[in-house]
Amino acid sequence: MQAKNGTAPAKLPLEKEFNLFRLTWPIFLEVFLFMLMGIVDTLVLSGVSDDAVAAVGAANQVISIAILILEVVGNGAAIVIAQYIGSRNHYEAAKISGLSITLNLILGLVMSGIFLLCGHNLMRLLNLQGDILMYANSYLAVVGGAIFLQALINMLSATIRTYGQTKATMLVALGMNALNLAGNYLLVFGHLGFPQLGVQGSAWATVISRAVAVVFLVWMLYQVMEVRIQFKFYLNLSREYIMKILKIGIPSALEQIMYQSCQMTFFFYATFLGAQALAARQYATNISMFIYLFAIAVAIGTGIIVGRLVGANRKEDAYHQVWSSVKRALVITVIVDLVVIALRHPLVGIFTDDAEVIRMATQVLVLSIVLETARTFNMIVIGSLRAAGDAKFPVYVGLVSMVGISLPLGYVLVFQFNMGLPGIWLAIAVDEWIRVAVMYMRWKSRVWKKHSLVQHDEPEQGENLLPQTAPSS
Repeated sequence: MQAKNGTAPAKLPLEKEFNLFRLTWPIFLEVFLFMLMGIVDTLVLSGVSDDAVAAVGAANQVISIAILILEVVGNGAAIVIAQYIGSRNHYEAAKISGLSITLNLILGLVMSGIFLLCGHNLMRLLNLQGDILMYANSYLAVVGGAIFLQALINMLSATIRTYGQTKATMLVALGMNALNLAGNYLLVFGHLGFPQLGVQGSAWATVISRAVAVVFLVWMLYQVMEVRIQFKFYLNLSREYIMKILKIGIPSALEQIMYQSCQMTFFFYATFLGAQALAARQYATNISMFIYLFAIAVAIGTGIIVGRLVGANRKEDAYHQVWSSVKRALVITVIVDLVVIALRHPLVGIFTDDAEVIRMATQVLVLSIVLETARTFNMIVIGSLRAAGDAKFPVYVGLVSMVGISLPLGYVLVFQFNMGLPGIWLAIAVDEWIRVAVMYMRWKSRVWKKHSLVQHDEPEQGENLLPQTAPSS
């Protein structure tokens, strides 16, 4: 590891630095806290009306796609940075970090402009009407108009995590939650003399908490880097680095955009089932997030380790690490899933007392045992393929499975067989299991070994990154 002043690095016990559990538990809490922000917003807005909840859910469908577009730079840069750190080239890692922050800010500002100019039309395309359309427009104008803040958060957080400092981003997430909760309390219902803004108050609470988070993340980034970003790095838009970032970032984002676009299409299907179905879908989705929460954390942590290992030419260790991570994550996912299924009625009852909404939401939560196990596997293996540089393959598979199979199947199940929300859940599960089979074979084949972004002149070696024995856990 290179010292900040450029002197010779001090040898560290790297098996501790890259222990999966040490990386993952702060990520777990960070992702939990980000999810909690959405749950808090839903809980607060359920006090306004179910229409408000459905409207924010619709707006967030569009916002989530915008965030995935922003991850063209964020995902690609994080993987490139991880591989350069693995090869111990910290100066190049710093240059790529500065460039990627600039690129993501520019892209974020463009997306903010699109939301401000076209947000209303986007919501109408989702077949929203009446109060739901009004609430969605109000929320999207504020949160979408400030989406550049999330662009910076994504890039800064991903870079800090890549340096192994996952606790730092977790602490920022904790502060964001506290500030968002306070903002919701003050602005949605107008407590302590603040204006009563309803849905728009929830939006402003989100934006304010994100703005404060950006400030702290910038400060933290400069504390954790081995070679700090110089001002000129922000302005040096090197074609070589941009191409490496886009080589990973574009396919990664496309795969995620396809997924979210399919989810938005399924949301469109649900609009024909009525307002109660929309609310039930939102509540079930919020609860389901906690089922695959651990899988998200393990996928991010495993991706960091795989990127470092591939950069250090330790590809066989990366191969075994992924299987170890998958086994651990699947066990936890199944346990949490069974608990959620057992407690599904009281969990949905936290959000609403509408009997029909509760019936529909609990119905699809039972199906989560089929869906979430497959989703867990795919999160980890697809994330690891990207970290290894093999980012295009999941896009091709997703195009066939998600667009070619899942969407038509969902239409048939919902509208031809009149299965309602369960039809949507089953169509998504079919897509996930198809990709499980294909991604299993891809990782097993070791074809991804050829896609490293850092060139190695020597044969694969086994020193100085992780212990030679079993993968870290």
